[in-house]
Amino acid sequence: MNKLKSILAIFIVFFFFGPVSGQNSFVDYQKSFAKVADVFRRKEDTLRKQFEAKGLKWPAKYIYIRSFKYDSQLEVWVKNSTSESFKLFKTFKICAMAGSLGPKRMSGDYQVPEGFYYINEFKPNSTYHLSLGLNYPNSSDRMLSDSLYPGGDIYIHGSCVTEGCIPITNDQIEDLYVITSYARAMGQDYIPVHIFPIQFNNPRSVSYLERFLKIYRNYKTLTDNLEAAYNYFEKYKQVPVVMVNAKGDYLVENVAPAEKKVDKVQRTLPEKKIPIPESELAKVVNNQPVYPGGLKAFQSFLDETGRELASLLDEGQRAAYLVVDYIIDKEGKPVYARVVKGGNYDINEVVEKKFENMPTWKPAIRQEQPVAFRLKQTMVIEATPGS
Repeated sequence: MNKLKSILAIFIVFFFFGPVSGQNSFVDYQKSFAKVADVFRRKEDTLRKQFEAKGLKWPAKYIYIRSFKYDSQLEVWVKNSTSESFKLFKTFKICAMAGSLGPKRMSGDYQVPEGFYYINEFKPNSTYHLSLGLNYPNSSDRMLSDSLYPGGDIYIHGSCVTEGCIPITNDQIEDLYVITSYARAMGQDYIPVHIFPIQFNNPRSVSYLERFLKIYRNYKTLTDNLEAAYNYFEKYKQVPVVMVNAKGDYLVENVAPAEKKVDKVQRTLPEKKIPIPESELAKVVNNQPVYPGGLKAFQSFLDETGRELASLLDEGQRAAYLVVDYIIDKEGKPVYARVVKGGNYDINEVVEKKFENMPTWKPAIRQEQPVAFRLKQTMVIEATPGS
């Protein structure tokens, strides 16, 4: 009956008013679920007052989440423009933690992943009250984890129980669900969730990690990269760009925001209209799109593109860190690409053309049907030594 009411509510919104645009579309969809509607009714005014008490604007347009395994903490950072620094809104206590320090590498290992992720699913009908899904396995995990059974279904959720997820209380997941729903509605398609082994500024935690690394030495590369991202955010209060190299290791941006070169002419590429309606883009899929030849072939495409564009770096610039938003339609054709962060006019123009002219992919699959899917890719363009 509740499911029928939810479907009817969605039908009424679309039939009488047409597709809801802007901020309300995603939030209204979430509210079409009775449980979520009740959460918004109970929580929104309280959250608004908590934001005001800390001098923050409600609702926040951008969210950044950090989780610390050993310290059992989850931080929620917010801001309302790309130029602002993130400010801490709340720190939640993680109820329980499965496994130990170290990344998740296979299904059934009860490990919580470590690395750089984003929210890719809002699950109002979760068994664990409410859940926010993470995009595990990411491109690094797919290279370094078990090739057949890397595992999946990693969530931040309520109910205080876990078998490899990040559990918080029902009251806390309600807060987080409302905050992230508004950010998603206002255009933050990729809400970053960085999962660290420890709080790197906590001496007790650092001491524990050092003892752990004496036993598991091959874990040090990952912890070094995670610490680099932690330090970048601590210094600049901005989320670093993170890439993945051909070995599956993370590469973390180390350029200060103030030092990033700006295109001298201040030219901007014309706005592009996304050719597929938002309602037709799958939010969750069973199988993501696959580049012809697989992950290694896609990495070769990125590497070759980076080498070709090195000559277009601004004078004196050693590297550019880009984030590319692109869409693969249900036929597997690249139909849209936009550089949403980094680069300059010339670099971005070429990158977008190259992404839109990629060969046909194997399309994403949802419930055994091909669907259009939106992806995000980080890449680095680096000057060759001596240039």
